[in-house]
Amino acid sequence: MLRYIVRRLLMMIPTLLGITLLVLLFITITPGDPVRLMMGEQFYSEEEMEVVRVELGLRDPLPLRYVKYLGNIFKGDFGTSYRTKRPVMDEILQRYPYSLMLVFISMGIAICIGIPIGIYAATHQYSWKDNAAIFGSLFFVSMPNFWFALMLVQLLCVNAGLLPPSGVVKWTGWILPSLTGAFGYAATIARQTRSNMLEVIRQDYITTARAKGQSERKVRYRHALKNAVIPVIQIVGGIFGIAMGGSMISEVIFSIPGLGSYTLAALQGRDYPVIQTSVLFMSTLFAIVLLLIDLVFALIDPRIRAQYSRKKAKA
Repeated sequence: MLRYIVRRLLMMIPTLLGITLLVLLFITITPGDPVRLMMGEQFYSEEEMEVVRVELGLRDPLPLRYVKYLGNIFKGDFGTSYRTKRPVMDEILQRYPYSLMLVFISMGIAICIGIPIGIYAATHQYSWKDNAAIFGSLFFVSMPNFWFALMLVQLLCVNAGLLPPSGVVKWTGWILPSLTGAFGYAATIARQTRSNMLEVIRQDYITTARAKGQSERKVRYRHALKNAVIPVIQIVGGIFGIAMGGSMISEVIFSIPGLGSYTLAALQGRDYPVIQTSVLFMSTLFAIVLLLIDLVFALIDPRIRAQYSRKKAKA
């Protein structure tokens, strides 16, 4: 297992290097001048702005810019924001807890809703309950997050006045942003859980457990769910990575000072150091989450542990 973890960590290095190269390539070919946006044409001449472009290295060839960026990363320097004049990593670490809190609350709600609904739909296959669960899942999966967020604000804030429309000063401010993403994630988890449960409950060992006289509840939750939930864990890991990027919508609409809104402001202002470091930071977290999901697989599924044990014995 340790050898597998080391191998996966080493595989992350070329992946992240490729991501940094693609980000630099995309921001280079994207129209827009960060110096012009930062300084403004009405206050500075073109000659003065050109001096700033040279100082920032924007006139360097692409390979040289990439090498300089990697060299600074290895030194622990992720650049300085063009807008705030502060170290980028300091601002990311300051804002990241807001994004992480939003994702964890949304994922917690989605798991608590999605898995029970998936189990209930699978055990009532082809009934109106199953059809209602499928319809609800398709509706929330297809619904745009920004539209759902605006509808929640209109209903619960403007009309009912129950919750604050923005800000997370109080705990009530987390409710609407969390619900915005949670229902879509819950729908995906419910569909996957239903599909896995339908496949598992048709297996021979489930029929054997019922033949031994075990209760339906014990068969459902002790035998079927334990095996059906394994693919769901992988789905949850993938959703977690998507949620880190998707939280941008909730952060902007509900005025949350998180990493998503910070990255969006950087995109609008062509703040290249912030864009590069934010993408690298989120990509690294996503790769770590996928590694942790694989380790959870090994802890839950004894077949995977046995596979690694055989490899170790052969070695």
